[in-house]
Amino acid sequence: MQVLVVEDDAVLADGLSRALGGHGMQVMVLDNGAQADLLLQGPVFVEVVVLDIGLPGLDGFEVVCRLRARGATVPVLLLTARDAIEDRVRGLEQGADDYLVKPFATAELVARVKALARRHGAKPAALSLRDLTLDSATKRACVGGRLVELSVREWAVLEYLLQHASRVVSKQQIIDAILPWGDDLSLNAVEVYISRLRLKIADADVAIRTIRGFGYRLEPVA
Repeated sequence: MQVLVVEDDAVLADGLSRALGGHGMQVMVLDNGAQADLLLQGPVFVEVVVLDIGLPGLDGFEVVCRLRARGATVPVLLLTARDAIEDRVRGLEQGADDYLVKPFATAELVARVKALARRHGAKPAALSLRDLTLDSATKRACVGGRLVELSVREWAVLEYLLQHASRVVSKQQIIDAILPWGDDLSLNAVEVYISRLRLKIADADVAIRTIRGFGYRLEPVA
């Protein structure tokens, strides 16, 4: 899971990063709202945002407001030292999904982040883009009705790309998403699976594009 923590208190930010990282999450840390707003406009994929309200320059309320104005649906957990009900209501009305009032227990924050990711990332029984379909229940992959034989890891890579269709995902994000805890897979191995998948879905009206310096994107063929 890729989590963005936006917190200007360096000690707290480090503690949150360690706590979330200890549960297998990939954590990025920023200390101001302007940087967070810029990052969230780009191709970096984030599954949950942990966002302090009292940030210098661009505060957390404004970051959430801009995020939702762009149509982004990534879950946001607000952190605030303010316990006034109006602040909580304002945050939720502007698009936040949950909030925690400081001080809080790290275990509760980790649990809430996991819950937000589960609710946001619940998998449908079947995934499709144009004439490419993956049925998770039967483990059948089809291109225009034609059955495509995939290995377990080829399936996992293609499923992840479909879940994030039209978005750029990095090799490391693919590795983190498809491997059981403790397993190992190299970045070069991801390239091999991508190459095999391109051959197997070559006649589909979707394609796996390489976005140089960032990763891959599954998108419709014009």
